[in-house]
Amino acid sequence: MLCLKNKSEENTKQINKNTTRKIKGTVVLMKKNVLDFTDVAASFLDRIYEVFSKGVSLQLISAVHLDPENGRGKLGKPAFLERWVSSITPLTAGETVFDVKFYWDEDFGVPGAFIIKNYHYSQFYLRSFTLEDVPGHGRIHFVPNSWVYPVRRYKYERVFFSNKTYLPHDTPEPLRKYREEELVNLRGDGNGMLKEWDRVYDYAPYNDLGSPEKGNEYARPCLGRSKDFPYPRRGRTGRKPVKTDQNTESRLPLISLNIYVPRDERFGHVKMSDFLAYALKSILQVLNPELRAICDKTPNEFDTFEEVLNLYEGGFKVPKWTVTKLQNHIPWELLKELFRTDGEQFLKFPPPEVIKEDKTAWRTDEEFAREMLAGINPVVIRRLETFPPTSKLDSQNYGNQSSTITREQVEKNMDGYNVDQAIKMSRLFILDHHDTLMPYLRRINSTTTKTYATRTVLFLKYDGTLKPLAIELSLPHPDGDHHGAVSQVYTPAEGGVEGSIWQLAKAYVAVNDSGHHQLISHWLHTHAVMEPFVIATNRQLSVIHPIFKLLHPHFRDTMNINAFARQILINAGGVVEATVFPAKFSMEMSSFIYRNWVFTEQALPADLLMRGMAVKDSKNHHGLRLLIEDYPYAIDGLEIWSAIETWVDEYCSLYYPTDELVQHDTELQSWWKEIRNEGHGDQKDDPRWPEMKTRDDLIKTCTIIIWIGSALHAAVNFGQYHYAGYLPNRPTVSRRFMPQPGTPEYAELESDPEKAFLKTITAQLQTLLGIALIEVLSRHSSDEVYLGQRETSEWTTDSEALAAFDRFRRRLLEIENNINERNGNKELKNRAGPVNVPYTLLYPSTSDMSRIGGLTGRGIPNSVSI
Repeated sequence: MLCLKNKSEENTKQINKNTTRKIKGTVVLMKKNVLDFTDVAASFLDRIYEVFSKGVSLQLISAVHLDPENGRGKLGKPAFLERWVSSITPLTAGETVFDVKFYWDEDFGVPGAFIIKNYHYSQFYLRSFTLEDVPGHGRIHFVPNSWVYPVRRYKYERVFFSNKTYLPHDTPEPLRKYREEELVNLRGDGNGMLKEWDRVYDYAPYNDLGSPEKGNEYARPCLGRSKDFPYPRRGRTGRKPVKTDQNTESRLPLISLNIYVPRDERFGHVKMSDFLAYALKSILQVLNPELRAICDKTPNEFDTFEEVLNLYEGGFKVPKWTVTKLQNHIPWELLKELFRTDGEQFLKFPPPEVIKEDKTAWRTDEEFAREMLAGINPVVIRRLETFPPTSKLDSQNYGNQSSTITREQVEKNMDGYNVDQAIKMSRLFILDHHDTLMPYLRRINSTTTKTYATRTVLFLKYDGTLKPLAIELSLPHPDGDHHGAVSQVYTPAEGGVEGSIWQLAKAYVAVNDSGHHQLISHWLHTHAVMEPFVIATNRQLSVIHPIFKLLHPHFRDTMNINAFARQILINAGGVVEATVFPAKFSMEMSSFIYRNWVFTEQALPADLLMRGMAVKDSKNHHGLRLLIEDYPYAIDGLEIWSAIETWVDEYCSLYYPTDELVQHDTELQSWWKEIRNEGHGDQKDDPRWPEMKTRDDLIKTCTIIIWIGSALHAAVNFGQYHYAGYLPNRPTVSRRFMPQPGTPEYAELESDPEKAFLKTITAQLQTLLGIALIEVLSRHSSDEVYLGQRETSEWTTDSEALAAFDRFRRRLLEIENNINERNGNKELKNRAGPVNVPYTLLYPSTSDMSRIGGLTGRGIPNSVSI
């Protein structure tokens, strides 16, 4: 323990001993670090500053008594941190605990906040501050969890509040101005380039993806604040525009991760260490020239599935000269993660679960269909209600886009049903990517990509599994979009060239689904749509507001990972464009889909009803009945949804017993107005936004936000490596069209179907890039905080809120047991399927306190953090 005491000894002599007493407290902080190590240089300079300056001061703010001169809480005398110089600083980054003693006067009352001033050279992370035995009150705890920079970096005082919770009108009068001014500081003034210590949360459109100064090939449209390209807002950085285009924000050097986000939104040192240990694999575009040289020496193709499997079993040999050359340009600490410890084996990946037990089961029709219910994109399949399938595209612009699939083509495999009977009995389903892709398909196919817009019709069998009946592959009409689509239909076949063609048809579907998954289900519908909620919450809700405390854990690291994505993944020429089939049109296409995004439809029950996967049924626990009873994502998801909803209901009811309190909460109303009008401003006129006039509006809104940030993201993210780590199962690109009879490609398909398949899907280099990316995305960090967990147990003093959260935690533990039981039930064939991969993507991992992380394929983190 180190000691904090008042440096001004002469002041203490004047204190009336009859009315004062000492209050003991504890400060927990972490000094500036570089990844897992203390910044030794900064620590040395801090010691110099300690000798010649004032060190670090803390000053209590009364929650009871006003200072009549300024109308704020009365300030206590500052206490200064001493013995910094004599304390031992460990080499590894970690927390240091200090004792602190304040002189308390009975005229001061109970402290409700404190001011901290850092007179050192460098910043430190203030974890917590606790006062013991405050007269008339007892223990008071503060949870700052914030980086405190030197005073020269701020134009205002750093104020932290105790862990009490107050609605705006309930805030003690001495603390109100501090509460209001802190929010003003966090909003900033909208001007200038933001620095790491600025703490400003502000909005900007996605105008930082392109690099037009490099040429038209790298120019990208601004997404957001535009009728043509609507999009959620991102955090503002304030970087200057490029000289060649005033509407495009300048970019940092490619390998720089020093992108502005408010300092407290940046990864902690543990998360950053974990991320950097694998991050080079996600920025392999830096190595593209070297990789291309290697692949030129061995043609950029996999000739057999065995060669693909060799990525997991034998690795990829790199000439020694290449290793040496790369070492000269990249820090070895990062490079060694690519060049594993098994010598010069390059990109030797862990075997994905989908091929662990059976290396060919992924090719079965049952597994192909099962992954629509229990894979990494189980949010697209819908019930087919009309036949043939129709299109919602504008016929004036796109002509006739209705499906050409016929009854004869599907009824031969429908177990004796005809189409009308199957529709009536809810046994026909469809995976439909046609309307999403068709408006962009002509442009996409002008690149190296050669693909189709697909529709897949499926039949629900009596054993609860799905089987594909037909796949339709469509292209824009060669004479123009207004002439409609040109389509081919393929039906299941097992042997000969027909079987090989059917496997290729499924591959084109997988390419569509992979692109939709990565760009829409994953990036747009979780990462991008969440960022405005993060920004608005910090701008408009005080840290002592109950809704801030409810939502804040579900925003952890979201702004930081999104900033990294803009820098190295979704930027022009980035990894996503290099590995996902829409290529340079990827983000523009996601903007096209955002037009139809509706906040209330992100609620799981609403989504299932909208897709026709469920019908309303008041007799069922969730108020609906699933039409595919063995739908793992929906079954597990509804239990998670219900647990979140109950927790939010109980919590919000504590602070908002009436609707009037919702309506009169000034911070809450400003928060919701800003989300609609600015954060999701391109959707502000949608009448389906909750009005935020009732407690039910608030409960619904918070439940949806928590669902998106936790369970929805987990469902579409952490299984990526399990299923897509083996690229033939979920190829991300197709490079040539379906071979036609009489062509050399068709002859190759007849003579060497494996080679023809692999020459059609993702190429060797793209496979390396793609697998590297999804391995990073699929990993849990070792400091993961899962749903039902909090970083600190003292996040509030409200016992009823803590009790409600404990009920939530216990309910999640019950759900873990339920999922294990369902996975052990062999009658539920969709839980594991032919590949024998149990569905655990919505297993909460509330019980997991190991802090190990890794490629677990299970666990719901609180937030979108990777």
